[in-house]
Amino acid sequence: MATQAGSEEVLMETEAKPKEAEPLCEDAEGGDAGTTTRTDATSQDSSISNGDDADDGRETVDLKIIWNKNKYDLKIPVDNTGAQLKERIHSLTGLPPAMQKVMYKGLLPEDKTLREIKITNGAKIMVVGSTINDVLAVNTPKDVIQQEVKAEENKKEPLCRQKQHRKVLDKGKPDDIMASVKGTKERLPTVPLSGMFNKSGGKVRLTFKLEQDQLWIGTKERTEKVPMGSIKNVVTEPIEGHEDYYMMAFQLGPTEASQYWVYWVPAQFVDAIKDTVLGKWQYF
Repeated sequence: MATQAGSEEVLMETEAKPKEAEPLCEDAEGGDAGTTTRTDATSQDSSISNGDDADDGRETVDLKIIWNKNKYDLKIPVDNTGAQLKERIHSLTGLPPAMQKVMYKGLLPEDKTLREIKITNGAKIMVVGSTINDVLAVNTPKDVIQQEVKAEENKKEPLCRQKQHRKVLDKGKPDDIMASVKGTKERLPTVPLSGMFNKSGGKVRLTFKLEQDQLWIGTKERTEKVPMGSIKNVVTEPIEGHEDYYMMAFQLGPTEASQYWVYWVPAQFVDAIKDTVLGKWQYF
């Protein structure tokens, strides 16, 4: 009986051993899960560091972004557009797309894909631009600030009251000026506009050579033939107390210092002159 009881105890211990192994299986499964979790985390960190969004199997290119003496590696789908590339550069550098000038064999077009632009693996993309903080950090020279303040003050004062114009206008209306018609718009006359003053107080005439796309500015000394396409802007203002006549400036260069002023322009021709010079045709 003792032997039989001992046998039963051995059998019971033998049957219990497989059950003790079950936690080991659970630990193994937990270990696999931990490995998977670490792998996923590694992939996620890699995606953040280099901006890789090519996990969907799309064809990609590896680019080297160069901005402000810094270099960034970027993997991007070859069918992304230039605009999408700018967004990716923004995420790498903090430089807003609107402030980026992206160069690859010239200025990179935003509406074309990298495939269409023929960008290949290892291509170097040059980026030019400053962040908003960089712009704000630049100290404006005092003389520039003074000029801006003075320009702002001049804007508040009518042009005809400014000293530089007053000395011409104080001479009065020229005797041989063309007649004006207030409140009407007329086409350019077939004859030159004459009898007006320039900034030095000398007589000036304007001839519009439409067939040559030129404005001829004539004085007693010479006639300057100006291509209308080179005139950047036309500034006009009615003369105070003589609103049927205008003062007019043709900006011949990139800054206001290049303005050529003409005084006592008949009001009815002002719109036609601006439209003709700036290429905005009007039919009355």
